[in-house]
Amino acid sequence: MGKSKSQKKKTAVLDSDEDDNSSVSSTSTMRSDKMSVLGTEEVQINKDSLLDLALDALYEKRPAIREKALSSIIDTFNSSLQHEFVEKKCTTLLHQCVNIVKRGASKEIALATHAIGLLALTAGIGDKAHEIFKESVTPISQALKSSSEPTKISSLLECLAVITFVGGNDTEETETSMQIMWQVVHPKLSSNVVATKPSAAVITAVVSAWSFLLTTMNGLKLNPKHWQESISYLSSLLDKDDRSVRIAAGEALALIFEIGSVEKFSGEVKGSIDVSTPEGSKNREGFSHVQGLKGKIINKVRDLSSEAGGKGSAKKDLNSQRNLFRDILEFFEDGYSPENTVKIGGESLKTSSWYQMIQLNFLKHFLGGGFIKHMQENEFLQDVFGFTPKKKHLLDDEYRISSIDKRMYKSPNSVVSKARTQLLNKQRMLSEGRNAGHYAANAGDEDF
Repeated sequence: MGKSKSQKKKTAVLDSDEDDNSSVSSTSTMRSDKMSVLGTEEVQINKDSLLDLALDALYEKRPAIREKALSSIIDTFNSSLQHEFVEKKCTTLLHQCVNIVKRGASKEIALATHAIGLLALTAGIGDKAHEIFKESVTPISQALKSSSEPTKISSLLECLAVITFVGGNDTEETETSMQIMWQVVHPKLSSNVVATKPSAAVITAVVSAWSFLLTTMNGLKLNPKHWQESISYLSSLLDKDDRSVRIAAGEALALIFEIGSVEKFSGEVKGSIDVSTPEGSKNREGFSHVQGLKGKIINKVRDLSSEAGGKGSAKKDLNSQRNLFRDILEFFEDGYSPENTVKIGGESLKTSSWYQMIQLNFLKHFLGGGFIKHMQENEFLQDVFGFTPKKKHLLDDEYRISSIDKRMYKSPNSVVSKARTQLLNKQRMLSEGRNAGHYAANAGDEDF
């Protein structure tokens, strides 16, 4: 069946490939001009309408039109929080983006996965975010297994990290996503498959996304069988030539120490060791291995904190590496985490732990130009960082809610209240892990 006139009009807005002399092209150009001045008084199409147009264009056959539509969606979600659109059309947009992940080309997949991540961040903790996670995790996992393009892999990993961060309901779901990421650099191969060596960009993306999710985990609840060799692998990355790989690995190791999970990640278990049994003897050997590995990591971190240069092509990043590894060395030796401050609209967002710094840097990278806007208006992110934006004069009717609405908002049975409870539970887990990590970092050798 052919499209209706309204559908054709919506498509024309995002179609710039037609002849410039045609009426369709004229309409497209005129509306594109209006899109380019979005936010000014001259705009006659509001953002809701633009999102509807872009959503309809995702059904088009031509990739160029779908790519332009996805770019429009991303720009709109970055420039303002689209709560009403998410409430009404979250599932529709999600399914179209997931279909693109399954069948699209690399550029289109990169845009679609970014849109999915923004959709989750806008929705915040709750049923919609969990739906986004459940519907997306398998297609993303399959796409990671079938791709060798660094840019495509990085976009898939970032999306998986964000949707799990927001929509993962428990430790098991988060750890499943972390395993999917880990298998990108440590694939489970059949006998007739030859392993492909991952590029530095892919290794960096994996370690960064994996660390981002690790910030949400309580170290005591991790499954040690899944992560027995990860600390050895991460320490080996400190010797790589690529500076971004070394930095990502250093942050991951600092985080593992901070949440008190050294034993989990090296396959060791705290407690007395009975060397009279074969199992006890094996544990004793592993215990000694941990001690040696810990010393090697600290020595390598010390070297990187004063590196003279020449290792790694981006010289402008040398100071950043030195500063980072000086912070890591101070943490390993004295137990002090780095403190950072970011100015957002006149207010300061402060971090004082590795897990907060990793979360902040990852989300700043993912949101790009939309980071400030989201920190000012996105209550989910404000709750994550404990950030209160500078008070504004809210004159729009949409901010004027009745006393009944206020009571519903504050009710313990409201959707918002339940979502906040879920977030507080996550934060409580982080606090438990962080406290354990502080003592682990300062403890004597007998505690490792």
